[in-house]
Amino acid sequence: MKELATAIVAGMAALAASIGNGLVISKTIESMARQPELSGTLRGTMLLGVGLIEAVPIIAIAVSFLILFM
Repeated sequence: MKELATAIVAGMAALAASIGNGLVISKTIESMARQPELSGTLRGTMLLGVGLIEAVPIIAIAVSFLILFM
């Protein structure tokens, strides 16, 4: 049963992160198309946001491994 819970947590975390990354990147590209002079600032902010979004599934997988091996 722990294996199933671990797989579900990892899968849901990956799915949520991919949706979040897609939304952030698409909105950033849209903003760059509207205001090309801000593309450098927008790109830096996007990379920071994507990094923060990616931290959540990494933590979720670490917690799921703790559940699996305890």
